[in-house]
Amino acid sequence: MDVLGKNFKVFIERQEALKKQYSSKNAEKQHSKGKLTAHERINLLFDSGTFEEIDAFVTPASQPVEFGKVERTYGDGVIVGHGKINGRLIFAYAQDFTIMGGSLGLVHSKKITKIQEMALKMGAPIIGLMDSGGARIQEGVASLSGYASIFQNIISSSGIIPQISVIMGPAAGGAVYSPALTDFVFMVNHTSYMFVTGPNVVKEVLNEDVTSDGLGGAEVHARKSGVANMIYDDEENTILALKKFLSYLPSNNVENPPVVAEDGSIPAYNEKLRDIVPDDPNKAYDVKDVINQVVDRNSFFEISELSEPVS
Repeated sequence: MDVLGKNFKVFIERQEALKKQYSSKNAEKQHSKGKLTAHERINLLFDSGTFEEIDAFVTPASQPVEFGKVERTYGDGVIVGHGKINGRLIFAYAQDFTIMGGSLGLVHSKKITKIQEMALKMGAPIIGLMDSGGARIQEGVASLSGYASIFQNIISSSGIIPQISVIMGPAAGGAVYSPALTDFVFMVNHTSYMFVTGPNVVKEVLNEDVTSDGLGGAEVHARKSGVANMIYDDEENTILALKKFLSYLPSNNVENPPVVAEDGSIPAYNEKLRDIVPDDPNKAYDVKDVINQVVDRNSFFEISELSEPVS
């Protein structure tokens, strides 16, 4: 095969164009907001050199748009693929806010549904790194139909493989529904939001002033709505926690969770347990003291820690 032929040159040109698409200027915009780029998130999440991107060179759908224009960029605003996290096969998609605000168009949605179906077929967890302004309104109903396919795949995979949503920016409009359908939701405090309509619409319709944090920030969803299970102060710690959390989960419903060797930190017979629960049934005690005396040292991973009781 002639590696210097026309097709190979076209491939190299596309690679160069793809590299230029992810400019340092766009990266700086993300960093100025306290956010990482989609590629940086993927690199931090997966074991080094294991991530294989799929459909990197696809472009937005070519059908006429309802109005405005659609940027003819490679990847259509989302990175999808598979790799290994702590040596285990994981599928993932990461929406790229620097490209059309991470909005979901027809091709964008097809990339996500493709990776969802691959994860289900392989019996491996899937992670969605979400940073999207919602449906790409320029593509009209075609964009909305993409959400329907994503929702259907989530339901089809429910109870079979772990599905985790990580909100790392806005998840607005149509983008806000799918996280609530997945098994677990991570959020980043002060830089991630989930709401159907933003503060500007609330102001216009209800004449109420509300911030993004107050309307759909991490604290709101962790404490009140209960949609967010874990929140962290920055993206790096969110991803590190996610990697640790995965070590507790099986890859699918017919596999056992990962097994680690006992470290000997908890004795088989623990005298301290006798003293934690008081003899007086009306006296309060902290059940976490019991848990920490039973589980391996520093291994307890609490879910929905901030959830408040329903009033």
